[in-house]
Amino acid sequence: MIESNMQALAIVRKQAEDGLIDVPKELLQAAAEKLMAAEADALCGARYRERSGDRTNSRNGYRHRQWDTRVGSIDLAVPKLRHGTYYPGWLLEPRRRSEKALASIVVEAYVQGVSTRRIDKLVEAMGIDGISKSQVSALAAELDQLVKAFRQRPLDQGGPYTYVWLDATYVKCREHGRVVSVAVVVATAVNTDGQREILGVDIITVEDGAGWTAFLRDLVARGLSGVKLVVSDAHVGLQNAIAAVLPGSGWQRCRTHFMRNILAHVPKAHQDMVATLVRTVFSQPDRKSVEAQFATVLEQIEGAGFAKVAELLMDAEDDITAFKAFPKEHWKQIWSNNPLERLNKEIKRRTNVVGIFPNRSAALRLIGAVLAEQNDEWAEARCYMSPASLKKAALLVVEGGTETAEEDKTNQQKVA
Repeated sequence: MIESNMQALAIVRKQAEDGLIDVPKELLQAAAEKLMAAEADALCGARYRERSGDRTNSRNGYRHRQWDTRVGSIDLAVPKLRHGTYYPGWLLEPRRRSEKALASIVVEAYVQGVSTRRIDKLVEAMGIDGISKSQVSALAAELDQLVKAFRQRPLDQGGPYTYVWLDATYVKCREHGRVVSVAVVVATAVNTDGQREILGVDIITVEDGAGWTAFLRDLVARGLSGVKLVVSDAHVGLQNAIAAVLPGSGWQRCRTHFMRNILAHVPKAHQDMVATLVRTVFSQPDRKSVEAQFATVLEQIEGAGFAKVAELLMDAEDDITAFKAFPKEHWKQIWSNNPLERLNKEIKRRTNVVGIFPNRSAALRLIGAVLAEQNDEWAEARCYMSPASLKKAALLVVEGGTETAEEDKTNQQKVA
């Protein structure tokens, strides 16, 4: 007997050395199947093929089930009973132990922007026999509750939100049998502690006034208050929505977007000169210097023969220099939409690997998870603006006195 076991051990060792068998997988499979066999025997009242008066049931073959483990996929032979059923819930219960770890890896890879084909390769590299697109979607659906909670969380604890940035980017979705571009609208802000915060995200059919208005009304209903300045591009529908839903707040037109607009009216040979001139307006030390430099730049551009650019500058003076009414230490952050543009680039990086989403829900699930992750990172980062400087900007001077944050919140909620 000992000699026979030694021979068997030598054969196993040789096969393992030659790479013919995976010893951990084989051992784990053997152990699991022995445990299932013992449990089935207990249910039958006798061991397999044993004649006994105590027998109450008997075996009826096996059914095979895939078991994904840390050492790879194992094909388990699960005993079947002639009467009734046997299922090892302690072993094959869905989303249990290593399976939960696997699910979290797949979902995390999906959130990080890994394509389904790459996820399939990732799972195979872990020793598991691949995973289908439908399985990835099912696992990713677990993110729905997280995204819903993130998008519907109350905002009244973080306010007042002195500065708000608004922008949109586009993704492709399938709708009614065709591929369409839909707008992903995002709002970010600085909360009362000086931390950046993602207020909300939604997908609308068209980036128009109605879509933006509904989005902003939802933010106000959730507790957005104390907004003194909104930073965005010059989209007409967005401007109208800001005026309607956030009355009393100022509007800063993104200087980067504005610069692109005016340079389109300048010959390429002179674009650097015009751009340098306009930038000098934003490099001044105080409000009066900004106003004086703007007048100087306007005069110089008119003298250079760029009448159209001068006209655009004159019409946009209040919009592109709204930042000057706020504390100097905030100017670099509030005179453009660049912080939100960088966030949009991250959204595009994550969504480009998907290409075309099957529906809006799938797009919102991924984008919402990405933004929730980014919001957590911002919450732990250093302050974007100091709370002390935000207090200086918190009071909005209006005709007849000042409007407190609480009064401003009441007025905005009335509009919403």
